Amino acid sequence: MKKIFLLIACVFFGAEAYTQTYRLIAHRGGVVDSTRAENSLPALKTAIKQGYWMAEMDLRLTKDGVFILHHDRTFKDHFGVDKPATALTWDEISKLRDTRSGSRLITFEDALRTCRGKMQVMIDNKIAGNDTVMFSQVIRLLKKYNLLEQALMIGTDESTPYFTGKIKLSCTRQQLEDNQKKPGFKPSHYYLFSDAEGMTAEDVAWADRKGIMVVAAINRFHYRDAKNPDEAIAADVETLKSWGVKYFQIDSEFARYFHK
Repeated sequence: MKKIFLLIACVFFGAEAYTQTYRLIAHRGGVVDSTRAENSLPALKTAIKQGYWMAEMDLRLTKDGVFILHHDRTFKDHFGVDKPATALTWDEISKLRDTRSGSRLITFEDALRTCRGKMQVMIDNKIAGNDTVMFSQVIRLLKKYNLLEQALMIGTDESTPYFTGKIKLSCTRQQLEDNQKKPGFKPSHYYLFSDAEGMTAEDVAWADRKGIMVVAAINRFHYRDAKNPDEAIAADVETLKSWGVKYFQIDSEFARYFHK
């Protein structure tokens, strides 16, 4: 009986062993491939099943004020509609289907409801302007689904004044050093965020001394000009690990670099 228990434990805990050392954030809304579109419910649910700590979500606003998940400025590439979210109502958008996978777009609240109690969220805010009434609804929804405490945001210059202190915001080292000079600065309000090219070992050590979270991005788009992208990605992952980085925002195809 003891041997059976140990075997079961190895199967269940070994499958997600990488999460014990590194916290992985699924880029573009989850595990994305030819059958699961970015920012879709299947991609999100698969990320939960595979043990991701967090999913990054691209936040946009419809013509009638509904928060949705979508990366591109328009729906042309994936849905064949050359219009931005702000030009269509949610009723119109909800009828669109991804031309490759057949997936539909989902609301921000649908995503939060799916993640509640299972996975944390990183929000890439792609909404222009600083409509504080509208942005207050983002915070309200995060609170509603108990996801605000650990939530991260990739913000905009316009919305930063509103979100500062309400949710942890991404910064470069220079931005962090500038923010330190401002009244009310708290390390817990920010995190250092960059790809490998924009980060150094000294940056990571500096952030650690200051008590600032560090998140590195490993996304294929950053390596589009590399002669051998896969070799460059593997090398960067190992370098970032050696610097002590524990949090990684990744395209799901790169999860293999974090399995024990």
